[in-house]
Amino acid sequence: MEIQAKARMIRIAPRKTRLVIDLIRNKNVNDALAILKNQDQKAARVIEKVLNQAIANAVNNQKLKQNDLYVKTCYVDEGPVLKRAKMDSRGRVGRNDHKLSHITIILSERN
Repeated sequence: MEIQAKARMIRIAPRKTRLVIDLIRNKNVNDALAILKNQDQKAARVIEKVLNQAIANAVNNQKLKQNDLYVKTCYVDEGPVLKRAKMDSRGRVGRNDHKLSHITIILSERN
């Protein structure tokens, strides 16, 4: 039984988000929550929300126990890029890219 939760169009660069999400892969759910609470990045707060969403899906919809769950897979995909103009040197116009992330967390029950 696999339970998943997704957050799409999150305004954090995927490269920064992957640094945090690599910390919780294959961990028990309670350990993963503890790790995320002690991280200082903005990505940790967003990933914690997605993880809580996946736990709620498992407990309420599938009637699983929270202590038996672990993070089977978790990954961050790149979303669309918001392209904005910014002034550059010598009167030119540069580009300022705002990258977006899609976060997916899949939980499973440990036997």
